[in-house]
Amino acid sequence: MRKEDVILLSGGAGGAEAEFGENAERCGIDEVNFTFDGHNIVRRRGLRVLNEEELKNGDVSLEYVSRLMNRRYTDNPTFRKILQSIWYQVNYGREIFVIGEILEDRTVKGGTGWGAEFSKLCNKPLHVFDQKRDAWFRWDRMDWAACRKDDEPVIDSVRFTGTGTRFLQENGKRAIRELFERSFS
Repeated sequence: MRKEDVILLSGGAGGAEAEFGENAERCGIDEVNFTFDGHNIVRRRGLRVLNEEELKNGDVSLEYVSRLMNRRYTDNPTFRKILQSIWYQVNYGREIFVIGEILEDRTVKGGTGWGAEFSKLCNKPLHVFDQKRDAWFRWDRMDWAACRKDDEPVIDSVRFTGTGTRFLQENGKRAIRELFERSFS
């Protein structure tokens, strides 16, 4: 895989997405940040503002997402657009990397969790760095499997998604930096 062919797909929000973008830029990797008018983002490199028609492509029933995620989501227009833009990140990425926290019900905490669940539904390679456990986990189509230190993930696809929590901790930053180092050194 040639580094100049690789593209990070993300959302440009503060926290994990911004950190993925900064590392991509440092490594000479292109990035596309899917967003919509009025969304508060910090990354502007590779900005792709989705119009109303495009956002509809990623529309999903909030009732379905609430049941799937074992939590209640309100029908807030901004939140709906965030879920719709996550659809683009996951749909166009060939493998998905998430920074967050895996909950007891095997979902990922917060809005980030929809990206992880959608990845599962699409059978895409999915890795989550759980900041609370300070470790990478891989979805094996049935459950989360802890990655050994010598088997931590690398970016193998020319189009990959990097997303996650806005509440990025130092170990999450380190996990992203080391992911890029393992993949592009």
